[in-house]
Amino acid sequence: MELFAVPDLPEIRAGHDLAALIRDAVDLREDDVVCVASTVVSKAEGRSADLDDFPAGPRAREIAARLADHTGEEKDPRFAQAVLEESVEVLMEAPFLLTETRFGHVGVNAGIDRSNTAGGDLLLLPKRPSESAARIRSGLSADRVVVTDTCGRPFRHGQRGVAIGWAGLAPGRDWRGERDRDGRELDVTVENVADELAAAANLVAGEGDGGTPVVVVRDFEWGDHGESDAHFREVETDFVRQAIREWSYE
Repeated sequence: MELFAVPDLPEIRAGHDLAALIRDAVDLREDDVVCVASTVVSKAEGRSADLDDFPAGPRAREIAARLADHTGEEKDPRFAQAVLEESVEVLMEAPFLLTETRFGHVGVNAGIDRSNTAGGDLLLLPKRPSESAARIRSGLSADRVVVTDTCGRPFRHGQRGVAIGWAGLAPGRDWRGERDRDGRELDVTVENVADELAAAANLVAGEGDGGTPVVVVRDFEWGDHGESDAHFREVETDFVRQAIREWSYE
C-alpha cells in the first residue's frame, strides 16, 4: 500500500469544486482511496463563521463562566454558543466542552476549529460529512473517499486522524466468523478501516502551515472479508458515554 499527498492544491475558498481541483492535480485510479481533510471540505462548503454569528444565550454564558473559573482563562461565551448550536448533546461542560455533533461524532468543542478559518473566527465541521464525501466521489474517477479530521482520545496523549464521513466503502471490515492462527473463531472483531486510513493519511498530510489536505491511498485491498456499517457507537452500547453522563467535574 502506498500513500502520497496531492500536490499544488490552491488555498480552498467557499464555492470551490474540490473534486475538480483534485482531478486536475493527480491521476487517480479507480480503486484509490482519496482522503480529504474536513478543513478544506468545510471551507469549500462555506462553513466559516464569525463569533458575532452566535450571540450567547444564558446557558452559553454560564458554561463560559464555569470554564473560566476552572482554567483561569477568560472564555468567550459566543464560542460556547457556537458549540451548543453545532451539537445534539453536551457530555461534559468542564474542564472542557465534549459534545456529540449532529452527525454523530463525539469530540471537543463540536470539532470547531479556530485556526485555518478562511477569514472568519471559526471553521465549523461539514454539516453532513458522508454526503460531502459522496459529492466529491461523484466528480472523481476514484471509487472511495474518506473525509478526515483530527481529535484526541481518552487515555492517550496527542491527536490522530479519524474518519468523520465516507463514500464508496464501509467504515468497518468485519472479521467475525473468520478464524485466528490457532483455529479459534473470531466473534467480536470489527476493524475500523475508515479510521485507520484516516490516521495513515494524517501521517502524510502533516499539520500546521505545511499541511497538505488531500492524500491518496493506493493499492489498499479490502480482502475477502465482510463489511460493517457501524462507526459511531450507539448510546445504548456506549458505556463510557453513559458513565460520563453521571459524572461531574469538581
